[in-house]
Amino acid sequence: MADLGGEPYDIIIVGAGMVGASAACLLAQVRCTRQDKPLKIALIESVAASSFDNQTFDPRVAAVTEKSRQLLESCGVWHSIEKLRASPYLAMQVWDSESTGKIGFDCHAIHQPNLGHIVENSVIIQALLTEIEALDNIDLICPATICDYQDEGDSISVQLDDDRWLSAALLIGADGANSKVRQHSKVETKEWSYHQEAIVATIETQHSNQQTAWQCFTPKGPLALLPLNNNGDLCRSSIVWSQESETAKSLMSLTDEQFCAELSRASEYCLGDVVSIDKRFSFPLTQRHAIDYVMPRIALVGDAAHSIHPLAGQGVNMGFADIEVLVEELVRARSRGNDIGDKLILTRYQRRRKPYNLAAMALMEACNRLFIADQLPLRFLRSLGMSTLNKSSVVKNELIKLAMGL
Repeated sequence: MADLGGEPYDIIIVGAGMVGASAACLLAQVRCTRQDKPLKIALIESVAASSFDNQTFDPRVAAVTEKSRQLLESCGVWHSIEKLRASPYLAMQVWDSESTGKIGFDCHAIHQPNLGHIVENSVIIQALLTEIEALDNIDLICPATICDYQDEGDSISVQLDDDRWLSAALLIGADGANSKVRQHSKVETKEWSYHQEAIVATIETQHSNQQTAWQCFTPKGPLALLPLNNNGDLCRSSIVWSQESETAKSLMSLTDEQFCAELSRASEYCLGDVVSIDKRFSFPLTQRHAIDYVMPRIALVGDAAHSIHPLAGQGVNMGFADIEVLVEELVRARSRGNDIGDKLILTRYQRRRKPYNLAAMALMEACNRLFIADQLPLRFLRSLGMSTLNKSSVVKNELIKLAMGL
């Protein structure tokens, strides 16, 4: 890694999670056509790098689409991710527990090797941080937090908790849903609670997961069983069980044996009995969207700009799409000799991403409300709609290709 020294940076990225670390890897490849000089990047993370150890299954997983896989490949880390642990899924089964409605998707129908990969968050981050260690134009500074910000006009400076000051032309906030960068910038958000909590854990089931993603919509929230592949063992899955807050708290209070029994029933025994479960975690679900993604010398990406219901597993994929577009705009600006922190430059990124993110969030909100509605006419329409879509292979296949980013 490069010596920190006292030199200013081109870009400071706050947050070394999946989105922030990916942004650092992509930006490290950027060269100015006139100087052939790489960007100098500081990546600041409040959590120690050792926290991303992946010796055991991480209950937090990402459903990586093909488009996102290509981005990680561009970062130079996909091969490492596959070697660590990545679980391709070949099919998806979705059904409504309150009706006969169901939809099935299969990779062979769209002539693809898979529909995506289930990858633990820590595996992706570990691969990215290993790559970053080998890049001499990125300084990974962790654990460290920012105590103060200073607008210098032609740059932005930040003070770390060890009293060091760093400056850059651009600060990227990739520090998650409770972004300190967003709070410092006084960016307003529109947000509301789903009054649900998501329970995540790794489970072992009686039967193989069949390399299939299973999702059941229940009256109190969706349940997803996402397939894991542990050296050929297909009896492991990661669950994301979204339930009304009180129900979730009751479920979290159960013993492991009781919880497994409840989960088996809720999943309608699609994988047989749930025979064991690792440690459970839960977190409240809130939809949040920043009114602005950019300010002079500051850009927000990923959950710092928008957070979404996990029912379709699109959160991190939206974040990856953010950085892909932001990097494209920064490359364009740098190749022309423009100031990469200029708000006019950054606004191009916002203009390209904001409509898509708003549309995706609106769709997830509509789906969530539709499937928790208990009125008989809506249940009938859900069943009819799902059955009709399942019979229309052309529409169904185009839908899954759109979700994969193809």
